[in-house]
Amino acid sequence: MSKVFSAHAVSVDGYISGRTPDGEQEFGRGLGDAPMLFDWYVNGDTPSRLFDGFTLDEPSARFFDTIAARVGATVAGRTTYEHSSHWSGGSPHPTAPLFVVSHRPAPDISERQTLISTGVADAIAAAREVAGDKDVALMGGGLVSTALAAGLVDELVLHQVPILLGGGLSFFRDLPDHVQLRLLEVIPAAGVTHLHYEVVR
Repeated sequence: MSKVFSAHAVSVDGYISGRTPDGEQEFGRGLGDAPMLFDWYVNGDTPSRLFDGFTLDEPSARFFDTIAARVGATVAGRTTYEHSSHWSGGSPHPTAPLFVVSHRPAPDISERQTLISTGVADAIAAAREVAGDKDVALMGGGLVSTALAAGLVDELVLHQVPILLGGGLSFFRDLPDHVQLRLLEVIPAAGVTHLHYEVVR
């Protein structure tokens, strides 16, 4: 069976955006000389095999492309969808279709995107059907936390950037008392450390 996982850039103190989620400090902007959470996408000399315009440090490129190649469908929460400008009617992944979870109408949903209004579990089930033998990637802290609480997540990948944002949007929200993780691999690279975990059930 395909796996469900999330891979997200995160600060050392656990934030996925800066203090103003719709302003200039989103994703760590406006913090002086401190790196943004996504600088590592373009700070290397190894082009991604899957994402045009991404030039990463070689260890990052190898790990990032391996993870990205697993994705057959993507599920995103409404907040992530809105903050990402609807991915211009497409998907955050170059080949995987997008499912958006929202209990509110979404008039800007395109024909290349699917709105799921009945919750995270139904969205993951629909994405799994489309993904076939590939995996389902989750995007958005609230959505990932809901899926973790429901026991629907198999793996977590944290692209940990060496910065303390000190506030902003936390990746993990309301969780069960605890979620146990098993570390599968650690990939150090320029400007980021890739931490790959299995969710223990």
